Amino acid sequence: MTKIHVIVGNETLSATLDDTQVARDFAALLPLELSLSDYHATEKVADLPRKLDISGAPDSYTPKAGDITHYAPWGNLAIFYKPFQTSRGLVRLGEFDGPMDALMQDGAFPVRIELAE
Repeated sequence: MTKIHVIVGNETLSATLDDTQVARDFAALLPLELSLSDYHATEKVADLPRKLDISGAPDSYTPKAGDITHYAPWGNLAIFYKPFQTSRGLVRLGEFDGPMDALMQDGAFPVRIELAE
C-alpha cells in the first residue's frame, strides 16, 4: 500500500492508496497540483491530467466518506465526504487515514497530492 499526502493550505492530510492497478497508475501521476470543487454536496472533484488505467477494476463501487476514487467516464478524481449510492464507472483508489476537515471548504481551492516519504 502506498501512503500519500493531500496538502490543503498549511494542513497535511494522510491517506493510503489501495494495492491495485488503478491506484498504482494514480500514484505514477504524483505529485499533482489540483483544484478541488464541490459536487453534489457529497464529494470534492478535480480533473486529472489523463484517464487512469482501470484494467481489472470492478464495474461499479459504493463510496463511503473518506474514499478517494476515480470516476472513469469523466476521468476525474472524486473524494467523498459523504456516502453515496453505487455508481457505475466509479473506481476506488484508497482512503484517508484520519479526519479530512481541511477539505470542507466552499468554492474551488488548490491542493497538492504527493507521495509520502
